[in-house]
Amino acid sequence: MNESEKGAILVISSHVVRGTVGNRAAVFALETLGHPVWALPTVILSWHPGHGRSTRVAMAPSEFDAIVDDLLASPWRGEIRGVLSGYIGDPAQATSVARLVRTLKAENPDLLYLCDPICGDEGGLYVPAATAEAIRDELLPIASIATPNRFELAWLVGAPLESNAAIMDAALSLGPSRMLVTSAYPMMSGSIGNLYLSGRTALLAEHRQVPEPPHGTGDLMAALFLSRILEGHSEERALHLTTASVFEIVARSAKRGADELTLEQDASSLSTPMAMVQMRRLVHPGGAKRGQ
Repeated sequence: MNESEKGAILVISSHVVRGTVGNRAAVFALETLGHPVWALPTVILSWHPGHGRSTRVAMAPSEFDAIVDDLLASPWRGEIRGVLSGYIGDPAQATSVARLVRTLKAENPDLLYLCDPICGDEGGLYVPAATAEAIRDELLPIASIATPNRFELAWLVGAPLESNAAIMDAALSLGPSRMLVTSAYPMMSGSIGNLYLSGRTALLAEHRQVPEPPHGTGDLMAALFLSRILEGHSEERALHLTTASVFEIVARSAKRGADELTLEQDASSLSTPMAMVQMRRLVHPGGAKRGQ
């Protein structure tokens, strides 16, 4: 696909002054792969909270909604082929994003909406429960693709997920027709997996685990997977390329001792990753019940 044919992607997530998380990771990755990007911040932070306390400026719901009105009234909205939502700063923002996506989909049924339901990790929720509930109730039901980590998926379905079979059952029950679950259970020791479920397809992509990886891997994963699907790759190829890129960048960033993803030094890993990824087909628990 020519870069001129890729279409714009609207990215809605957090913005940090220093670092490569949220919109900073997604916009760089998508533009490197040739997509025009529209970027709407939900909150502005000095840096990722994992580095320590910093000022958090959340966009007021009325102002956020007014910008959504502007985007929907713009003469360029037809350029948008995909929407990616990540960190949501307030439950009302989820309502605005849902309105935006529904309107764009009504005009273009082929528009892809990827919801990265950023709300927690192994330590539990790190957004207010009301925000996580808004993501679950307003955004996930209209998502074309969802990319939760295993801990977020467990919270969203209200059940512990102690096996890949349990992850797949939870993915089927939650709703989006395509789901990529990060931090899935690997089959190889010392590895980590990304589990993808769609239609009758169940795939596990594994790579070597990198100790103490920098922040931003989930944001990068979501952006790259949406790009690869929009480019027309098969789901298996899209998963392979995405996993290889993220692993390669994480490994190189960690080797440098960086506390953030070194995207600016690893742009080639976004476009032409060389890392080894083990791909496996799993038994789909509900493929016969669901069409493509």
